[in-house]
Amino acid sequence: MKIRDLHELSETLAQLKAEGKKVGLCHGCFDLMHPGHIKHLQAAKSQCDVLVVTLTPDQWVDKGPNRPVFNQLLRAESLAALECVDFVAINKWPTAEDTLRLLRPDLYFKGQEFATLRDKTGKIQKEACVLKEIGTELRCTQEIVFSSSKLLNKYFLKKEPR
Repeated sequence: MKIRDLHELSETLAQLKAEGKKVGLCHGCFDLMHPGHIKHLQAAKSQCDVLVVTLTPDQWVDKGPNRPVFNQLLRAESLAALECVDFVAINKWPTAEDTLRLLRPDLYFKGQEFATLRDKTGKIQKEACVLKEIGTELRCTQEIVFSSSKLLNKYFLKKEPR
């Protein structure tokens, strides 16, 4: 089964790493799956043997009112349906920092919009510190970028994008 509990997944990943597999991790909300997400995940998978995707749980999604549109289980199932994704887990914390410490991936993938290690929330900066602490390499994919928030606001929630 692709969808795993974080602690169970950490044991699985430790075993795979012991077998010489390179583990990659992507983390995010993934509220509205779009071509940018799919291309990002495919690019990440092309650089590792095992691709894990962790999701921000519903209670910690900070994208604005009425978000997430899709609950964490639906988001996890959507990601698990992708061929390029090997495992999916729902995060237990508001950010990826503790997840990174627990799973200890070899590679952590973010989209090209995070290459400067700056975002308005400050999360990528904190993640970068943890990556250095645990010896994980940050790689940014160079795929097309869309904003789920802008797409949802413009086409589904009928609000102007922020």
